[in-house]
Amino acid sequence: MSESAWAPGSETAAPFRRPAELRTRPRYEPGDFVALLWRERFLMLGVFLVILALGLAFAFSLKTLYAAQSSLLVRLSQEYVYEPNAGDAARGAVPEPDQVLSSEVEILSSAQVKERVLDRIGLARVFPALGRGYDEATPDQRREKIGKAVAAMEKSLKVVTAPGAPIVRLSYEHPDPQMAALVLNTLLDEYLIYRRSILLDPTAPLEAQRKAFEARLAEADEAYESFLTSNNIGDFESEKTSLAQLQASLQQQKYAADTQLQDREGRLGALAAQQTQLPAEIGLYRDIDHTAQDKLSQLKVQREDLLARYRPDSQPVHDLDVQIAELQRAVGNGSVQGEGSRRVGVNPVLQTVQSDTIQLTAEVAALKSSSDTLAGQIQQVTDRQLRLGQLEPRYDDLARNRDVLTNNVRDFTVKEQETQAADAIARQSNDNIAIVQRAVTPTQGKSLKRPVAILSLLIAAFTALCAGLARGFARPGFATSASAGRTLDLPVLATATLKPAGVR
Repeated sequence: MSESAWAPGSETAAPFRRPAELRTRPRYEPGDFVALLWRERFLMLGVFLVILALGLAFAFSLKTLYAAQSSLLVRLSQEYVYEPNAGDAARGAVPEPDQVLSSEVEILSSAQVKERVLDRIGLARVFPALGRGYDEATPDQRREKIGKAVAAMEKSLKVVTAPGAPIVRLSYEHPDPQMAALVLNTLLDEYLIYRRSILLDPTAPLEAQRKAFEARLAEADEAYESFLTSNNIGDFESEKTSLAQLQASLQQQKYAADTQLQDREGRLGALAAQQTQLPAEIGLYRDIDHTAQDKLSQLKVQREDLLARYRPDSQPVHDLDVQIAELQRAVGNGSVQGEGSRRVGVNPVLQTVQSDTIQLTAEVAALKSSSDTLAGQIQQVTDRQLRLGQLEPRYDDLARNRDVLTNNVRDFTVKEQETQAADAIARQSNDNIAIVQRAVTPTQGKSLKRPVAILSLLIAAFTALCAGLARGFARPGFATSASAGRTLDLPVLATATLKPAGVR
């Protein structure tokens, strides 16, 4: 039953017009809304109860989640120091700390780490609903279940960082507190393992590059050896140096031989000129007559003998002195000395000159032959040097290519060994990642039952209010007589209760 106002007039007045037929829009005051909503109380109560029941059912279906907490300390390490595969360009460059932190967070949040966690713990233990029927599922269905599990883990995992701070805080929510701690700790362990395969530079590219350079080096060595063999060269540089030294030695010997040749030829010419001026025979020696000298010596001996018997002033001694004086005078002026005998023979000086001439002639001939031989050897060495000079550009190309490839092989071998050593050390430790706090089993859970229930209550009340207002505004007539008077600008003198259609 609803109440409606009617205008005063005669009993024969025009029939009552419904509000929908009125051209005037109803005018309401706050008090009119109370009557309007009260008229729709049963509808509002029904809507309120239905929505509240649904909200409470959903709220009580929510599970209590336990959040396990953990944190990491991230520092710069060798993995982030740039080491070029070749050359030294930008060697030792390091990223900013925030960039390092972002890289570690990206690795930590990757789907591969979550898949490794699921493989290690087991899908059925972490998500029992997804784990049912996993063994019997097809490969596509398994991938779909794993994808859903990874997506669920991404929703439950929270990674928080602060600018300028090298700390990463992690939180993982799960209905089972022990499973929350286990998943988070397993996530940390798998992250530490997985990051090595990402950050540590694998040696496979270095090994492949080294083998490629070794193959090219083998080809270069073969071309190098073939070049030396075909040109009858043992060691190009050594032979080049030896030829230079040999040429200098031969030139020095030739200069010495030419100098000696000129000296011998000059001496030979001088001896030939002297030889024409020397006599063929000369006196060898001459005998001298010593009779007067012997006589004088004999007289002196006689005088000494007389002095033994006579006095020095005696006549015999005086006579002997006179003879001695005359004989000495004759010997002194050479009147008593004869010519003696003479011997003539071949001139020994001429013989010496002739002997030296013969020897010098032989030496000149030998020096000329030696000079000619040295000139021929010098020409051979020069020809060989010219040949090496023609081959040197090709040799330089082969040797340079060979040296470059050798250096590359050595550098890549050293870098490969260093990388392997660094990887071996890094795989045994994580110097830049320190687990500040491992996850422990949480004791307090977090549930959304109360907030969802309160929100359901508010939504139910608001929806019921909106439904009541909508239904009230859509219902024909006026909610109150005061509303009818304000709308029609007519006084309302009385109100009557309308009966439903068909009731008399």
